[in-house]
Amino acid sequence: MQHEQTEKYSKSEWSFTCHLDFGDSSAACTIKKNSSGLSINPVENIQSRSDDDYPPVFLGISMAGQVIVMDPVSKAINYIGGYPQNAFAPYAYRDPASEHVWFMYDGDKKTGCDELNCGSNGSSVTVISSTGAPSSNAALLALICVGRGHHVTTFTAPNDAFPDIPRHAFVSNLQDGTISVIGNDPDNKENYLKVLDTINLCEPDKEKEGNTVIPNNAFPHGKMFSGHTGKIYSLNNGYGTVAVINPVTNTIEKTFELKVSSNLLLSPDGRFLIGKGADRKSDQNHVQGRLTVMDALSGNIEKTLDLKDIYPSTYRFTPDGKKLYVTSAATGQGEQRDNLKKKSVYVYDASALPELTLASEIVVGVADCSRRPLAFATHNNGTQTAFIPNPTDGTISIIDVADDSVIDTVRICDKPVKEFNFSFWDGAISGC
Repeated sequence: MQHEQTEKYSKSEWSFTCHLDFGDSSAACTIKKNSSGLSINPVENIQSRSDDDYPPVFLGISMAGQVIVMDPVSKAINYIGGYPQNAFAPYAYRDPASEHVWFMYDGDKKTGCDELNCGSNGSSVTVISSTGAPSSNAALLALICVGRGHHVTTFTAPNDAFPDIPRHAFVSNLQDGTISVIGNDPDNKENYLKVLDTINLCEPDKEKEGNTVIPNNAFPHGKMFSGHTGKIYSLNNGYGTVAVINPVTNTIEKTFELKVSSNLLLSPDGRFLIGKGADRKSDQNHVQGRLTVMDALSGNIEKTLDLKDIYPSTYRFTPDGKKLYVTSAATGQGEQRDNLKKKSVYVYDASALPELTLASEIVVGVADCSRRPLAFATHNNGTQTAFIPNPTDGTISIIDVADDSVIDTVRICDKPVKEFNFSFWDGAISGC
C-alpha cells in the first residue's frame, strides 16, 4: 500500500505560493512539483516604491511568475518582477460562486480604522476579480468600508431547500461587535458590492447596564453559513456564545452557549459546528486545548475533547470530509508555553460525526508562534496532499492524506517565520 501511495504521489503535479512575514521584513515563495521533481522558488526581493505608511498590497503571483500588487493610494494593479520587501499581505477569502477574492484589511492597530479609504468610520474590504487567474487579468471590483477589524467573511447563496436566501457576503467586524451585510449578486446592480445592513451582535445581558451600543464586547471571530439549516452562525468570543442569524432578514433568531472557543468550523454536511479554543486561566503551568462539537439545529453540545498541553491553531476537514486535521502552535507564557506540544498535527476520524476519534498524530516541525495554517491539494490521479508549514524551522512538511504519513519536509527559508500564510489567488489549494 505504501509503495502504491508513493508512486501515485511521484506522478502528482501541484504548486502553491506562500507569504512569509519575518517581523522586520517579508518575502514570497512558490513551491512546485511536476514530473521533474520538487522545486523551491523564492521570489526575488526588490525595493518598494511605496513608503511604509502605505505599502503595496500583495495579491498573488501570476502563472508567468510575476508578483501582483495593488497600489493602496492609486488602486492601480501592477505586475512586477520581484516582491517588494515591505508589501502587506492581507487575509483573503475566495467567493465559492465566482472568481473573486475578498481581501481583508483590519485597519490601524490603534484605531482599527482604514484612515486612507474610510477615515475614522471603519476599515475596508477589497474585492478583486481573478478571472483567468493566475494570468494577468486581476481587476479591482470594489473597495468597501465596513466596521473596524479583524474581519471574517462568509458567503450565502440560495439552494433547493432555501431558495429565498440571497447572494450576500457577511463580514464580521471584531472591534465593533457587528456584521456588515454586503450585496454579492452581480445581477442586482443596485445592491452589488454595497453595504446593505449592519447586524448588531450585542447581548445586553452581558454588557454593563444592559447597553446595546456599538462598539460592544461581542468580539465576533468565526462565522459559517450552513446550507443544511439555512442559517449563519457567528461565534461571539466576548460572550462565549454562537448567534444564529437568518440571512434573509439579517436578524438574530437565537443564541447558543459555546465556551472555550475562539473559532468556528462547519462540518461538510452542514449539520455540526466545531469550536476550537484553549483555556489559559485554569492552570498556570498548562494550556488546556479544546474541540467542541455542537449540533447546528439544537445547539446541543454533542462532544467535547480536552487536549492538555495542546494549543489547536488551525483546523480543516480534508477535501473528502472524512478527516479533521488540527495543527499545533504556541500560546501562553513561561512554563505554560514550555510544556506545549509544538511539533504535531492531530488527525481525527470525522466519518461518524458528532464523534471525533483521534486517528493519528503526525510529527512535523516546530511552530513556536501563534498560528500554523494548513492547506490541501487534490490531484488528477485522486490523491490528496496536505501542506503543513513549520514556521520556526523555516520548512514545510508534505503529508499523504491517505495514511497521514510525511512524504517530505522541504526548507523554504533560512530563518524563523513570524507568520506564514498560503496564497489562494489561483485556487489550486484549499485551506487556511
